[in-house]
Amino acid sequence: MTMRRAKLILAMLALFACVSILFACIVGSVATSIPESVAALGEILRGQSSSLASTLLELRLGRALSAFVTGATLSLAGVMMQALLRNPLADPYVLGVSGGAAVGALGAMLMFGAVWAVDAAAFAGAIAVALLLFLLARRDLRGGGEGSAPMLLLTGVIVSAGCAALVTLMLSIAPENRLRGMVFWLIGDLSATQPRLLPWLIWLVALGYALRMARAINVVALYAEAAATLGIRVDLLRKGLFLCAALLTASAVSSAGSIGFVGLIVPHACRFAWGSDHRLLLPAATLAGGSFLVLADTLARTVAAPQQLPVGVITALIGVPVFLLQLHHIQRRA
Repeated sequence: MTMRRAKLILAMLALFACVSILFACIVGSVATSIPESVAALGEILRGQSSSLASTLLELRLGRALSAFVTGATLSLAGVMMQALLRNPLADPYVLGVSGGAAVGALGAMLMFGAVWAVDAAAFAGAIAVALLLFLLARRDLRGGGEGSAPMLLLTGVIVSAGCAALVTLMLSIAPENRLRGMVFWLIGDLSATQPRLLPWLIWLVALGYALRMARAINVVALYAEAAATLGIRVDLLRKGLFLCAALLTASAVSSAGSIGFVGLIVPHACRFAWGSDHRLLLPAATLAGGSFLVLADTLARTVAAPQQLPVGVITALIGVPVFLLQLHHIQRRA
């Protein structure tokens, strides 16, 4: 693929991301027109957000930006995890990092923690499981052979099963007034998210690292056994991909809960559309994933308005048939 075509694709995806955020800002149980939204944006920038339109825009824009960075983070983590495991159907949750976040978040909810405490506990739980997994599988991360990925995956599945048992225990003893919020968090919900700088920093730093290593990822994906002879530090690359994917997953899950299928179907759809060159796949998947989650969240808060649905339900309802279609295409190509 030529550089000119790649730049055109990324420009179109960036434009689509802006349009999806604008669409999220004007659509809702109380609709606002584009001129009203522009005037409301001017009020917000001047610090005079007193009208209904400016209040709605402030709420919707913050939620849309949180949805975008969460979707972009999950998609980028999905591409990294697929490259790490050399499996195009791997997703960010496959190694159990989300399970650690769930244990931390539900534990904080069970202890009647504040919103910031729930987010902090989820992030801490995800990082703790990632570090545990890193210690258990550090030999597999050093290796670049065919047997290293299955062992790493198996270790993650076992850790995830332990976290699932703890989650089930906490749900079984949770009081009734906390149970609904805990279930919504597990499904994936953006209704209580607040705009924060940390997820954007984590996403940008991880994306910068991934783009820098894109050529090496291409070589390892195609010639894993011979990559070391070509001067690529396979062990450092695998460790970097693992740590970045774990950090991205921790950031996304601590912000919005376990939103499924974004990191699975979006990278795979981009790979179908534009090929497996990670120099294009990485930025394309992260832009497409952010736009997808913004639109899914807009649908979640409008389809049954004034009641809001968990966005994880919408992504699952969309993701299941799309994933089955992708499997069908894989079988046909095979």
